Amino acid sequence: MKSAPLILISPSTQRSGVEFYDYAVSLSDAYPRAVAAAGGIPWILSCTPSAELIAESVRRCGGVLLTGGDDIQPGIHTRKVSARLRETISEVDPIRDLTELLLIREVVRRRKPLLAICRGQQILNVAFGGTLFMDIARQKPKALNHSRSDLKDQIVHDIRVFPDSLLWQVFGKETLGVNSSHHQAIDRLAAPFAATAVSADGIIEAAELRATDKQLSPYLLAVQFHPERLIERHPEFLELFRSFIQACASESKRTL
Repeated sequence: MKSAPLILISPSTQRSGVEFYDYAVSLSDAYPRAVAAAGGIPWILSCTPSAELIAESVRRCGGVLLTGGDDIQPGIHTRKVSARLRETISEVDPIRDLTELLLIREVVRRRKPLLAICRGQQILNVAFGGTLFMDIARQKPKALNHSRSDLKDQIVHDIRVFPDSLLWQVFGKETLGVNSSHHQAIDRLAAPFAATAVSADGIIEAAELRATDKQLSPYLLAVQFHPERLIERHPEFLELFRSFIQACASESKRTL
């Protein structure tokens, strides 16, 4: 594993951790296990909004993985939130939001490969000025039920993958079955991105850089589903991580 790239992973947080009941990072081990299985070395980032720490961490890594977790604070992507929608928002963590916004800025500045999963896709869109559905069920009543955490490692619905996209190159098919455990999603897609997969109700399930903005990153893929949870039942999803790790390995060689 001497040539395996370091993959910087953003964690979730807990106000009361299990050791000393203080502020703690929290991360499903499915993420680092997927990174390791695909040939990378997982490196979990401290949730510390220090521009200097983040800059040095990104400099040393081969690529960055943005993970899922709690809702993003609505004030950074929506000016007005009705009481009806506010009651659907889970506990937010402004420290995590700021840390990941700084992380995204540095990833783009250094042109490092980026894989964003679930909340990761959402915060990436917000970082570039996009907006979110704060609750799919209330804002799109005819939408599919995307909040199926009870089936987190099982196929819940199909998505349509756009030809010639990075996601299509990974899987080689235009219809892909995915899991679904989110109640928020991209509403207005930020300018640098193009939707490259959608569910039957129009929810954006994958986003990549537009052809005119490819210079921002050598590899950027954001997905709304959780591929790390599907690997055991559906090994084809490991190919997504292999694609990402290969890009990170190339970046690591370039910066040595």
